[in-house]
Amino acid sequence: MSVVVEGCVQIPDWPEDTGVTQNCAVKPEREGRLKQIQRASSGSISITVDHCGSDALVRLNGRIDVDSSPDLRDCLLAILSEERLPRAITVDLAGVPYIETSGIATLVEALRIARHHQAIFCLQGVSGSVLRLFEVTGVLALFEASDCGQKVS
Repeated sequence: MSVVVEGCVQIPDWPEDTGVTQNCAVKPEREGRLKQIQRASSGSISITVDHCGSDALVRLNGRIDVDSSPDLRDCLLAILSEERLPRAITVDLAGVPYIETSGIATLVEALRIARHHQAIFCLQGVSGSVLRLFEVTGVLALFEASDCGQKVS
């Protein structure tokens, strides 16, 4: 069952206890409509993907570590391999209190693929210890230069 709210469609959540990895990429019903899908992964992170028009917003909640980064990678690769590639992909890290280098490597890989396809790949909501790790590893500048229109914050 889908719920229509102010011209947008929201797809109900995937069952969290299935243990099955779901393809998180969804295609808009028609231009300008929003489709949202939430999928549970390893238990340490939840991933929600919103498609609106030609853009995608990936919201992350939880820890990104060696156990959860493969789920994030699968999700981002699914988005980046869609027939109609989003013009811009934004990853919202506001709900991420902790990230390991495996998660940063996943985001850098997605950035590289997006650039290859001439898509914009942005981060938002980066703060605290997550921001510090981006600074220490030296990859913060990669995302600041990715044509997001604003700096990572």
